Amino acid sequence: MGSNYVERVKVFSYNLISLTLFIILWFWVARWQASPFFASPAEIAQGFMQMVTVGDEEGITIFMHLWQSIIRVFSGFGAACVLGIPGGLVLGLFPFIYNRTRIIIEPVRFISPIAWIPVAIVLLVGFTRYVFVIWVASFFPIFITTLWSVRNVNLIHINVARVAGASRWFVITRIIVPATLPYIAGGMRVSLGISWMCIVAAEMIGGEMVGIGRLILKSSMMHRMDLVVVGMLTIGILGYCLNEIFIRVEKRIFRWRAAVSID
Repeated sequence: MGSNYVERVKVFSYNLISLTLFIILWFWVARWQASPFFASPAEIAQGFMQMVTVGDEEGITIFMHLWQSIIRVFSGFGAACVLGIPGGLVLGLFPFIYNRTRIIIEPVRFISPIAWIPVAIVLLVGFTRYVFVIWVASFFPIFITTLWSVRNVNLIHINVARVAGASRWFVITRIIVPATLPYIAGGMRVSLGISWMCIVAAEMIGGEMVGIGRLILKSSMMHRMDLVVVGMLTIGILGYCLNEIFIRVEKRIFRWRAAVSID
């Protein structure tokens, strides 16, 4: 217990030092550039306070922008989980289905989610545009991870269960699904990061005035680089927090899984 606490303190200290050095470097680069297009940490802090208290030129605060982006991201991400996990399990359990449809699945998988934005704008309206783009971005990482995790389940475990007389349903629910859950969780974590990358692009050209992506675009058009960076940092900090929460939940749920370290 004591060694774990010391290690956590050490990691926290190193991260704090790294952050401090980064801010100092940023400050000196901004001072050396002396450009209105390179915001200093102090200007960014002032811009953040403006976004919290007053909002942008239209009176929309950072919390309103962020809330709309969160709703859009998690709606599309949730839809991707609902369809991607069962779909990956089914095609993993019945590989002949995947083998006979991969000529459709694989080419579509390699199309960038950004390329779907014009299609979404033409065919969809309002909120559904963003949900569709995020769904496309999130679906395939979850789907493919689930599909291949089923195929990588240790056959020894399955064969032992069959020798003991276990039914097919027992093998699926008690052996295959639990074995794939850590990999599915990893795929979900990756797809959530991709979702945040895509929502910014979708909001920039989506036509609505609320959203972190729209804030970045509006601020850049008005040469408010401090607000541009505020939007970028907001996404980065939120993404970091969500990732840390995801990792902690994974560690708590999958305690049985041995940690791998190269230290």
